[in-house]
Parts: sequence; C-alpha cells; structure tokens
Amino acid sequence: MQTFEQYFLMNSDDVIYYVKAKIDSYKEAQHITCTEIGDGNLNYVYRVANTESNESIIVKQAGTTARISDEFVLSTSRNKIETEALKLQHKLAPGLVPEIYLLDEIMSCCIMEDLSKLTIMRTALINFETFPRFAEHITDFLVNTLLCTSDVVLNHKEKKELVRTFINPELCEISENLVFTEPFHNNFNRNEVTPGNEQFVQTLLYSNEELHLEVAKLKFHFMNNTQSLVHGDLHTGSIFIDQNDTKVIDPEFAFFGPMGYDIGNIMANLIFAWARGRAFQQKEFTEWVENTLFDIMDLFEKKFSTAWEEHTTEVVAKNADFQKHYIQNIFKDTAGMAGLELARRIVGLAKVKDITSIEPIENRLKAERLCLRVAVQLILNPSEFQTGGQYIAALQNAQQEENQ
Repeated sequence: MQTFEQYFLMNSDDVIYYVKAKIDSYKEAQHITCTEIGDGNLNYVYRVANTESNESIIVKQAGTTARISDEFVLSTSRNKIETEALKLQHKLAPGLVPEIYLLDEIMSCCIMEDLSKLTIMRTALINFETFPRFAEHITDFLVNTLLCTSDVVLNHKEKKELVRTFINPELCEISENLVFTEPFHNNFNRNEVTPGNEQFVQTLLYSNEELHLEVAKLKFHFMNNTQSLVHGDLHTGSIFIDQNDTKVIDPEFAFFGPMGYDIGNIMANLIFAWARGRAFQQKEFTEWVENTLFDIMDLFEKKFSTAWEEHTTEVVAKNADFQKHYIQNIFKDTAGMAGLELARRIVGLAKVKDITSIEPIENRLKAERLCLRVAVQLILNPSEFQTGGQYIAALQNAQQEENQ
C-alpha cells in the first residue's frame, strides 16, 4: 500500500486509499466509491463518496503535464497556488468558493467541498438555462477579491508579499501564449480554424497589424501590472451554479495581474452563450444574457465604488477623481481582455462547447465570425466600453454586419 510520502499520479483506487489515510471520517468506512469527474485541460479531479454516511468530497491532483496537451510540461506546485487562492477568496468572498479541507504539498493534491449538487455553468448555459442571481453573485466575488487584494486597500508590504506568494510563471506562460499570442500569429501552428472561416480569420486576425499593436499592449500590461490577485481563468466552466448559489472554482492560474482580466473573461464567456442562443433562436435566453452583461458592469461599478469608500487605506486614493480614473481603466482593461478571450476560444487550442456544439456547421461558422467581429472591436476600442449597454450595442452591430 502506498504511504503517500513521495509524489506519484494517482488513479481511482489510489485515491480511495489516500482519502482513508487523510480524512478521519473515511478511515473506517467500508463502502467508498471514487469517480473521476475532471473534464478540464490541466488536472485530475475525483469525487469520493462514503455511501454509508452519504458524505462526499472532491480530490484534485496536479499532473506533470497538462491534459490538453503533453507539450505543456508543468510543475505540480500549481496545486498549492490554487489552494491558497481558494482559501483567500473564501475569506474575502465567503459562500462564493468551495471550502478547502486539506492541502498536501507532497502529493500536489487538495481535498475540498463537493459541489455536485450544483451544475457547471457552461453546461447549463448550453441548455439555455438562466440564473437571475448570477450578476449579483459574480459582482460580489469580483469586487471583494479584486479590490481587497489591491494597493488601494492592502498595506503595500503585505501586498508585495502576496505577489511573491502567487508568482505563477508556468501557468502565466500558458496564458501569454494561448491568449495573447497564438490566436493572432499562430506561431506554434496549434490554432484550429473551422473550415470555411480560414480567409475571414486570416484577414481579421492574422494580417491585422493594427490589431497586433493593441494585442501587444495588452500582453505587456498582463505581464507587468500586479494590480490585484486575479483568478486567471474565470470562465463559465469554472463556476458551479443553481438558482440560489454560485461557487467559483479552479483558480490554478491565479496571480497578481490586471483586474480587468477576470471581468473580461466573464463578459466574453457570456457572449459565447449569447452567440449560441442566437444560433438556436432562443430569444428569451439571449435577452437574459444581454441583461446580465448590462447588470455585471452596472453592479460592479456601484459595488466597487461603495467598497472603495469603505475599505480604502491608501491616502492618495481617497480622491473622487482618482477613483473614477481607476474604474475607467479597469473597464478599459475588461474590454480588451474580453476581446482576447473571444478570439482565442474561436481559433485557439482550447475551445468552448457553447460554440463547437452549434449545428448545422453554417450556423457555427456564423457564430464564430460574430464573436470575432466583437473581439476586434473590443481590442481596438477598449475605452469605448464603459457600460453594459455598449457591449450589447457591439453585439447588435456585429449581428448586422454578419447579416449583410
């Protein structure tokens, strides 16, 4: 029997022995089931259930390579970053992230609350489900985790120590390649362009020098602005949800970067849902998405301003004009980062089922072009997107261009 004193990649049987060794309530259990449930690009995730007590937990282990591709060789220490991020986010935004029960640095493994009573948000959106409380919940998470880990609130020395704690070079490099570089240059020949859209992508992304300049600015901003602790991969596949609860998971890409990166990822992934709704003529669903895009921007600004007034410790930040300037820059970053996410999920290595599951193929091609048209506008004109209504107008304009 393994003693778990040296790292190895576990299978389902190993995980059962591991849980019995590490979790008191499982040590004497005779009927334990273990099912691998991970469908992400990086890690191995297991649901372990004690069928006698109806207790269940999640075990997540980091492998030495990414599941999406063996080309991405990774340190297993990323599991520690993810777990520490979840602990801090749980403190700042209680009820909006899962509870952590154990961090094992030797096995690069953590054990956490089982959220299987909830649904992965992307799956629900693919089925055109709506969530009236989502905008309220996600803006609570964003404001509390982003503002409260910034220099506006934190003691500057404390913040710099946190920056050091969350240095995450390997995962950041994946983002720097897959988000900021390859979608526009295909420099590693890993892009996957849907047949029928090759010339469109060539013109709009690969040969667009004006776009390349703005993408370069965004990439260097991402690499050099340690504004706050960002989740780093905040899309609808990283959210569990139902009509009452929202839980953010998987912050393995967490590091100190621009706040707009997290907000922009949320906005972009809702736009994917909107494009899918349009493709299937789901009017009520697309109207909900539009309202949610509007509400996220509106609620974030209101809550961020209120929290700024309550929590600011930096003397020079206690200035109304500076606060306005700060929020405007967050929203400028949000637009640019949303554009990057839209582009990379359409042409890059890691796609989204919202779009890839659209049939017939002609409708998928149209949805992809629509997303790319919006992406380019967001990247080229980020200062013009300070409200949710401006995002909705961009969607409508892209739709009109596509119909011409």
